Amino acid sequence: MQNVNQGNKAGARAAQDFVPIKEIRDGVAVLKGGGLRLVLIVSSINFALKSEGEQTALLLQYQNFLNSLDFHIQIFVESRKLDIRPYLETLEDLEKDQLNDLLKVQTREYIEFIKSFTESTNIMSKTFFVVVPYDPPIFSQRTGLLRRLFPGSPHGEASRTKAGEESGVGDNFDEHKTQLEQRAGVVEQGLARIGLRVAPLGTQELVELFFKIFNPGEIAAPSLG
Repeated sequence: MQNVNQGNKAGARAAQDFVPIKEIRDGVAVLKGGGLRLVLIVSSINFALKSEGEQTALLLQYQNFLNSLDFHIQIFVESRKLDIRPYLETLEDLEKDQLNDLLKVQTREYIEFIKSFTESTNIMSKTFFVVVPYDPPIFSQRTGLLRRLFPGSPHGEASRTKAGEESGVGDNFDEHKTQLEQRAGVVEQGLARIGLRVAPLGTQELVELFFKIFNPGEIAAPSLG
C-alpha cells in the first residue's frame, strides 16, 4: 500500500510540474522560468462577408501589423460547443409569463425546435486570444564570475538567488510588467487598425481560462464587454 501511495504522489507531482505557470499576479502569468505573459482577448471579423477589396485591405493591414512587431506573439483560438442552456432558460421564463395563449404555444414550439436543432448539430463558439510575452534578462554573467573567483563560496549561491528574483517575480516585477504592458499596447493599436477590439484578461479571468484548458467544460469563457 505504501508503494501505491508513493506512486500516486509521484504522479501528482509530475502533473503539477507539467504546468509551466508559477503564479498569476496582477493579471500577468508568471512562468516558472521567470518569463511573464499577458493574455489579450480579441474580437473577430466575419471575413467571408467582406468584399474582395475589403478582404485585400484587411490582409495588408494584418501583414503590416505582424511586420511591425519586434517581439513574438502567440495566437490562441479556443473552440467550444456552445452552451445553449442559459438561452433556453430565458425562453422558458418568457413562456411562463406569456398571457397570450397563441404566443405561449409558439414560444414552446420554438424552445423545442432549438433543443432538437442543438442536439443534432454541434454549434461551436470560438474565442480568440493573443499571448504577449516578456522574458526579463537574467544576470548569469555575475554569477559565473563569482563562482570562478570564489569557488565553493556562498557568494555564488547568493548571486543565483538574486538572479532568480530579478527574473520577474522579485522587486522588479512592476518594472517588467510595465515593459509587458507597453508591448501589449503595441499589439492593441495594431489590431485596432484592423477593426478588432482588444482587452487584457484580469487575474480571475486568467485563472478561469487556464482552469478551462485543463478542465474542459467547467467555466464559461470570459468575453469582451
